[in-house]
Amino acid sequence: MCRLFAIQNSEPESPMAAMRAMDAMREGHDGSGVGLYLTDLGGVFGEMKGLPILSGIFTRQGLKRLDEYMIGLGFTTRHRLAIKPSKRPPPGVPQRDHYVVRAYDYPEDWKEFSEAENRDRLMRTRLALREMGQENGDMIVFSFWPDTVMLKEIGDPMSVAEHLGLDDLGFSARVIMAQGRQNTNYAINLYACHPFFLQGVASMTNGENTAFVPIKEFLESRGFPGYSGYQSDSEVLTHILHYTLNYLGLGLQAYKHVITPLQNEEFDRHPDGEFLRRLKRSCRRLIIDGPNCTIGCLPDNTLFMAQDRKKLRPGVVGGRPGRYAFSSEFCGLEAALPEKENEYFQPMHLDTAMVGPDAQEVRTCSQMDPLLQAH
Repeated sequence: MCRLFAIQNSEPESPMAAMRAMDAMREGHDGSGVGLYLTDLGGVFGEMKGLPILSGIFTRQGLKRLDEYMIGLGFTTRHRLAIKPSKRPPPGVPQRDHYVVRAYDYPEDWKEFSEAENRDRLMRTRLALREMGQENGDMIVFSFWPDTVMLKEIGDPMSVAEHLGLDDLGFSARVIMAQGRQNTNYAINLYACHPFFLQGVASMTNGENTAFVPIKEFLESRGFPGYSGYQSDSEVLTHILHYTLNYLGLGLQAYKHVITPLQNEEFDRHPDGEFLRRLKRSCRRLIIDGPNCTIGCLPDNTLFMAQDRKKLRPGVVGGRPGRYAFSSEFCGLEAALPEKENEYFQPMHLDTAMVGPDAQEVRTCSQMDPLLQAH
């Protein structure tokens, strides 16, 4: 099983807190990859909330091609951070030329477009860069979005963090998500490493999804370019959340009904049973065949945890007002939350647990709660 950890903090903190939690859960990941997602940023990048930030790994030639492409689109660099480790990488970690995080000013002509149009253009730019990188193997692009930094690498999480000097780079964020990967693919591909991200929506999953192929085919048939490039059966969980929010026009509470709907006999006891019955029928190809535990982040920076009916993957939420954490193991929480006043909650198969961007409380909703009234 993979290991998952996320923090929602009222103040920005170093991502090393998540790496220490990963290290506490090290028996559950095999060094085949670590992924890190940061949003609601602090520091220098936090002062550029509205500007798109590019995150990725580049060779020297790839960095040159990136510059040419971005200049051609009219982007200008506002702030850049190029991580070029001077030391030999630890065992299992590849030698890289550049880990790049850059904030850009928008092209002049983009200022005339709506927010929705700019969102679409940012996504298409990321997809174009990813395709360019796959042609020559000189670019790996994880994100291109405001207030977002993503880092991924092959290797033990703590070894990668120390190799990159993660604690000395000035990165900080109020929302941090991290995954230590247990490889279930035949080859290690960084695009298969969680967390996954699409237009402000992020998620990571511990488990498996044997319904991956029909879900993938359904999403690809929507004609939305962001539903593409799948290297992991868990990436569809991010895209289903995006689909629920943006195409169905429903909220987080409905997401659980899409991926793990109620049993047919439960609709008779639900206040919105007829609506949920139709939702299950129309979205039947998006039902996840677990077991899965998913931790995700909404565009408003709300963190959440949800599990499927089988509940064979653990998950726990803990903390106190000002700082909460989500973890796939209790020892991960203990590593990040040493305070004695912490409270803990383990979501059951009907629950969704969430902490808002103010990090003041854990809220829960059940699939048996009214849906339409809440929405």
